[in-house]
Amino acid sequence: MKGKLVIIEGGDGSGKATQAKLLTERLQGEGRQVRSVSFPDYDSDSSALVKMYLRGDFGKQADAVNPYAASAFYAVDRFASYQMKWKEFFEKGGTIIADRYTTSNMLYQMIKIQDATQRDAYLDWLWDFEFHKMGLPEPDMVILLDVPLAVTEELMTSRCGKTGGQTGDIHEKDEGFLRQCHEAYGILAARYEWQTIHCVSNHTMRSIESIHEEVYRVVRPLLENISGTGSKAKI
Repeated sequence: MKGKLVIIEGGDGSGKATQAKLLTERLQGEGRQVRSVSFPDYDSDSSALVKMYLRGDFGKQADAVNPYAASAFYAVDRFASYQMKWKEFFEKGGTIIADRYTTSNMLYQMIKIQDATQRDAYLDWLWDFEFHKMGLPEPDMVILLDVPLAVTEELMTSRCGKTGGQTGDIHEKDEGFLRQCHEAYGILAARYEWQTIHCVSNHTMRSIESIHEEVYRVVRPLLENISGTGSKAKI
């Protein structure tokens, strides 16, 4: 019996890694078979093309590489991670908590396409490419950590880039690109019925703990009928 795949999604600085870690640890503490993964998998050789792309080796602007080519870079990295690190665990019923997934690919690449019809065609292609052609598992739930653009920009001013040190990657350097990403999140959340958690209250980031409690409450119904370590533990 296959397990469940839960994606924590959101813009840079929204706290995805923190919330994925807290959720994983809490579920493990309840006796559940849970693992966390993160994408891109920078520790794996499979992320080589992703690193080159983000570093600007193929062009210094985010749209220098067309969305289909860029998507293939990320898809191969996810395929390698799935096959080598968590496929067996997942197929035996384990729960995977992922910091980013195909969902991020959708976001960052769809905004390169201005025509709405072509954009929809790209999203349909990516879904078919990863989940049907490549055989990656479809997410059972996507949780979007929503942070207003103004707050995101403030957070990014003090955040080091993932692959480029203090200067950031080609996405982080492009403020216009970040604004488009924020708008696209709303489109994707509506199209794929993501669960949205608002992380800001009165123009201030909510506490990590309060966001975690809401994430946990959202995930609970999905996992209620899944056994833990063989003892039929439930949340």
